[in-house]
Amino acid sequence: MKCSQSYASGHGGPPLLGLTVGEVLDQAATRWPDNEALIVSDQQVRWTWKELRERARALAAGLLTTGLQPGERIGMLSTNRAEWLLVQFGSAYAGLILVNINPAYRTAELQYALNKVECRALITETQFKSSNYIAMMQSLAPELATSTPGDLHAERLPELRTVIQLGTGAIPGMFTLQDVADRADSGSLRALDRISTQSDFDAPINIQFTSGTTGAPKAATLTHHNMVNNALMSASVLRFSSNDRLCIPVPMYHCFGMVLGTLLCATSGAAIVFPSASFEAKATLRAVETEACTALHGVPTMFIGVLDDPDFTQYDLRSLRTGIMAGAPCPVELMQRVIADMHMSEITIGYGMTETGPLSTQTLPDDPIDLRVGTVGVTLPHTEVKIVNEDGCVVAPGMPGELCVRGYNVMRGYWEDPERTAEDIDVSHWMHTGDTATMDENGYVRIVGRSKDMLIRGGENIYPREIEDFLYTNPKIDQVEVIGVPDPKFGEEIAACIRLRDGEHATEEEIRSYCRGELAHFKIPRYVRFVDEFPMTVTGKVQKYVLRGRLSEELGQALRTSQRTGAVT
Repeated sequence: MKCSQSYASGHGGPPLLGLTVGEVLDQAATRWPDNEALIVSDQQVRWTWKELRERARALAAGLLTTGLQPGERIGMLSTNRAEWLLVQFGSAYAGLILVNINPAYRTAELQYALNKVECRALITETQFKSSNYIAMMQSLAPELATSTPGDLHAERLPELRTVIQLGTGAIPGMFTLQDVADRADSGSLRALDRISTQSDFDAPINIQFTSGTTGAPKAATLTHHNMVNNALMSASVLRFSSNDRLCIPVPMYHCFGMVLGTLLCATSGAAIVFPSASFEAKATLRAVETEACTALHGVPTMFIGVLDDPDFTQYDLRSLRTGIMAGAPCPVELMQRVIADMHMSEITIGYGMTETGPLSTQTLPDDPIDLRVGTVGVTLPHTEVKIVNEDGCVVAPGMPGELCVRGYNVMRGYWEDPERTAEDIDVSHWMHTGDTATMDENGYVRIVGRSKDMLIRGGENIYPREIEDFLYTNPKIDQVEVIGVPDPKFGEEIAACIRLRDGEHATEEEIRSYCRGELAHFKIPRYVRFVDEFPMTVTGKVQKYVLRGRLSEELGQALRTSQRTGAVT
């Protein structure tokens, strides 16, 4: 294909499916009933597709007995566990809208997420590492202590009625997940079947929070159609079949995990392997070897972590063939190591965003290495991509402009937020990504920058405004500008440039400590720099690119000095 302008419509691939998420699991259980569907070694879980369907239906029926109605929102606050799949498919069967909540969220962020979309129920892990989710909920809703499970009335969470914990012990005001599944009976299962037969594949099924430039996270709302078909198209590119086994160390609260991971496998019959609750290099290596995984997904930092593990050479990875690397730019050296040392000769690079369900472009398994590191591939089937200038006109091949996406994969919008939806999706239903890109004559897309004020740290989308708004609550700070600076491990790191109020004094560690427990760990600035003034335009706007350049040079010089002297930084 030769492009005379920077526009491409993806061709080939399978036809779009008019199926709900529940119907995808139904088909998998029918086509591959006895094939392994899910393996979670640390939970001693090994379920077939038939078993997964039975368990998901029981949970769905049990959820209906708690009073939940189709269309209501149910939050999921958990790391990668077997229960994630039960909730993902069970909520779909019951016609509920699943709300993904980042396990790194702190109390204020959790409160915002639950109230923004008016969650009627929350399913939560009890604790993970330093995060005590039960304590967070008890802090937000002290009324739990005297509430009957399923009948919560909390001042700070006015719409929430039901809290379900993934543990086994009794906690006042909460069900356990097993309690709910055990409530399923013939009546609730018949009700479930009625709901399932009436489900519309264009109905919303999932809400994921993506940080906004105004500081408050936006609630991207995806449909069955968005997610099912994006999984199907990517599975086709990867040449997935029921013989494949996918290792998923990426989080399920992202589209990467729940669409390009579990749903991708459900459309193709491939086995799902969770190596650990959150990413651990050694656990990933162990899972690939033990389960003979043929594919592995990850952001570049995960692949770096695996390759740099001191015991890397002790693991047999020869079963690997393919996978997706996405979320941040991939250096050519990393791609070469992944292909040579991890045997992933068909690994692909993908580009997307939560709002596009997620993928819009993907490299092909047979693409030469220069295209697999220098581009984000070609437009996926049934999707359109164009590159436009500031006037909205499509630019010539090779010319930079904003990347826009249109197709089945574009979200319905931000939950009950028409103004912010209209800012990103125009009247012709083009999603304006905010990324600056070029398209060559063969349709390969290169990302060359971001026109929206966003940075990506280790695959996490972070908007500086959200961090700036929080830091402004510190009475010592007069002005703050948050920027991203290059980092060899995470792609970008967060830097906060701060001007203090007259007479105030603060240290870098003091600022970071102020953030701990209030911001998710990945949003805490690694670098803090105190300045007397900011570079400004003639119209009075801060020149963030100048700040970024200055700090990048400072950090680069420090790194070069440490390398010459052997100093540890």
